[in-house]
This record gives sequence, structure tokens and C-alpha cells, in this order.
Amino acid sequence: MRALVTAAITGWMALTSSAGADTSPVVVELFTSQGCSSCPPADALLAELGEREDIIPLALHVPYWDHIGWKDNFASPENEKRQRGYARAGGWRMIYTPQMVIMGSEHVVGSRVQQVEDVIARHAGKPSHVDLTLERRGDQMVVRAKATGEVVPCDVHIVRFDEAAKVMIKRGENAGRTLTYTHIVRSWDMAARWDGRGAFESVVPVPEDESVVVILQEPKHGHIMAAARLR
Repeated sequence: MRALVTAAITGWMALTSSAGADTSPVVVELFTSQGCSSCPPADALLAELGEREDIIPLALHVPYWDHIGWKDNFASPENEKRQRGYARAGGWRMIYTPQMVIMGSEHVVGSRVQQVEDVIARHAGKPSHVDLTLERRGDQMVVRAKATGEVVPCDVHIVRFDEAAKVMIKRGENAGRTLTYTHIVRSWDMAARWDGRGAFESVVPVPEDESVVVILQEPKHGHIMAAARLR
């Protein structure tokens, strides 16, 4: 798996933590569960993708496998709600784990490395028409967005996540395994709606030790136009 992911990096442009006017990092959302035996390969792939500057990976743990013997302590109903929202918006017939949703518009089985890379490649380097920057000021973050082309109204999402955590699983399908999870979403809030015209600026409380991603996304689980992370 590592060889495939590393090979895909070659020739790709690394981006900084700000999404420039020309391109945005590719946002990869993995819907996963500690109770899912098919998920560890996808969790490992997400960790690999997290080593790239041109990708923003996020792990959204869902609770609908909790009944089979192991309760996922990272799972939340809000994550499941977001996954179901994507299914409604995209006309997808089902939700599942491990499911990767890329830039809010395409999904793929999260353990299928080559398919994941193919979808990422389709979105990498596409113009975002938004200059999105994040600035840390002590325990605050300043979010600035400026349209550099035609931009439709979008929601401004603030995503707080943990970089990594190790879990010893004692029951369920993964019983006896100690697994490392990365980019674990702990909260996801829609902070504002921007009309896409002119400039947008907002100040958000963010403790200095918190990792945060800001996503500009078309309403009702639409396409992600731009994203940036602050660590």
C-alpha cells in the first residue's frame, strides 16, 4: 500500500496549509468504524494520505456498527448524519464503511487504493476560484476567503480533529487488535454562509493546541470548493 501511495506523489505539486487561488488541497472524508473488520486497511490508507500536503484527510467515525460488540468511542450521530446527507444529495443507493467521499462529490470504497488515487487525481489541481487563508492569533483563528473567479454561495465549515490515537479493541470484529487512527474528527460546525461575492472574514476561537480544518462547501452536501488546515 505504501509503495502505491508514495508512487502517486511523484510529480504532484505540494501545497501549503493555505488553499491558493489556483488550487485547493483535495478533501478526503473517510466514514469508518472501530467495529468494522473491513476498515483497518482504509484507516491505514488515510494515514498515508495524511503525509501529503495536497490532501486534507478526515476520519468520520460512525456509530451504526456499535451494536455488534464494540462501541466506537470516536463515533457520533452527526458523522452518520453527514454520510446520509451525502447519499441523499448524490442519489447513492446506500452508505457503508469504509466509504471515502472526495471533495464532497464522489465516493469510493476506502480500501481500494488505486480507485482512491484515481478519484483524487481527477480533483487535484482543479481551480477553486477562492483564495482561502487561515491565520492563528493566540487562541483565535482568522478565516479569510476571497473570490478570484465565479463562486457560488457556500457554507463555511469548521472541523476540529485529533491527529492520531491508538485504540486497543477488546470485542467485536476487530477483537484483540490494537489500531492507530488518524485525523479523527471531533466536531464539525457550520459557522457561516458566504455569498461568494467579495471577501469573507471571520474570527473563530481555537486553542493553540487544536488542529482545525476550514472547508468551503456548496450547501446541502454539495461540492467542496476550497479547504485549508491549521495545525
